[in-house]
Parts: sequence; C-alpha cells; structure tokens
Amino acid sequence: MSDSDYPKNMEDLSQPELVQWLLEGFRRTLIHYGCWFREVEYQLGLQTAAGVEGEAGDLAWSIILKRMAGLFGFQIDNGVPASLNRMSKEKLLEAIDGTAVNWLANDGVWFQTVEKEFGMDAAKRCNDTGWSRFSPYEAFRIKKILGLPESPGLEGLKIALGFRMYARINRQSIEDIDATRFIFRMNDCRVQSARKRKGLDDYPCKSVGMVEYPFFATSIDRRIKTECLGCPPDHHPESWYCAWRFSLIE
Repeated sequence: MSDSDYPKNMEDLSQPELVQWLLEGFRRTLIHYGCWFREVEYQLGLQTAAGVEGEAGDLAWSIILKRMAGLFGFQIDNGVPASLNRMSKEKLLEAIDGTAVNWLANDGVWFQTVEKEFGMDAAKRCNDTGWSRFSPYEAFRIKKILGLPESPGLEGLKIALGFRMYARINRQSIEDIDATRFIFRMNDCRVQSARKRKGLDDYPCKSVGMVEYPFFATSIDRRIKTECLGCPPDHHPESWYCAWRFSLIE
C-alpha cells in the first residue's frame, strides 16, 4: 500500500470510520486511567493509589460527563446525567445488574484471551495478581461510598460483601457462628453454574479466592482473618460452590 492510500488526517475519514475513532478515544481513556492507577500503586502503594483515585476519579468523571453532555445533548443534574435521576429504582437496579454482568464478561474475556495465547498457568497468574489489586480497591470504594468507619468489624464486612460486583450476579448467604465469627457461602456462582450447564467440571478458583477474600476482608478491617472452608477444586455440596469463615481477631 502506498502512502497516498492512507488518510492524512481525521477530516479524510468517512462517517463510519469516525465512529470507530470516537469509540477508540473512549477505549484509550479507559486504558490510560488504568495505567495511571497502576503506576501510582507501584510508586506509592495500593492504599495511597486508592485514595488518589478517589479524588482524581471524581474530578475526571465530572470533566468527562460535562464535555459529553455538551457533545451529545444531555443534561447534567447534580453531577450525573439527568435521565439517571429520573429513572425508577427498578430500572436503576436493572442497570446496575447489567453493569455487573458486563464487568464479569470483561474479566472472562481477558482470562480466556490470555489462556488461549499463553496457557492456563499464565492466565491464572495474571488473574490472581489482578485480584490482589482489584479486591482491596473494591473494598476501599465500598467503605468510602457507604461511609463505613476505618474498622467496622464483622458487621461492616457483612454489609460490604453485599455491595460487591459479585453480589448482583451471584447468590450468596451468611451464617453467624458467634459474635466473633461468621461463614460466607457462594450458593450460586454465575461462572460455575454456566460450566455445569455445559457439562464441564468446576473451574478451580481456590487460588484466586485465597487472594480475593482475604484481601477484601483485611481492607475492610485489618483485624479480620479469612479461612477457606471449601472452594473448587475442593469437593463441595450442591448447596454452595465456595465457603469462607471470617473471624475478628482483637
């Protein structure tokens, strides 16, 4: 292909090509946002990065939404698109559930793409390490949005578990043992149930669970200890896929 076959600038592109480049801009912004978070975490630590992201993220969202409102002709009301403030609780919950499913799909395609190119071991390493960052970040955000205290104890953890992304797409339950312990069970897991319907064995997720749950719990309250009672490839009853005991250690 000769140089003359390439467009010289954006104005040379067709309408469908411009649509592609518009979406590309959103995609690069998302990746650049993640690059900033990762580097601040590397340089200054995860908890500091989460704090910085809380401030920078609020400001970035405000700037982005204001500019998009002007471009696409929607109104901003109290910092969010006005149409969202007019939505019913039922529609908002439906939208939140859809967001959670998209989040899980995003996680799945990353895993499968790495697995396809580099094998299961590489995918699991990337997955486990990724959860060592996402799980505490999710805990920090839940604490901030709900206004939980620095050390909310087991009651705070119970509340926080209900506001994870997974809580909108999986079925989970809590059994109190005593004042210092409770058991959390994942009774239905969207990923594992899908595998079961296809006649596949459980995905062996214990390695990531041993990162995900302890990191989440200690980010809610440093005094909380996490023990795995069972998680694939462990044998488990039909009533749950994984179970975790959380204890408050004074």
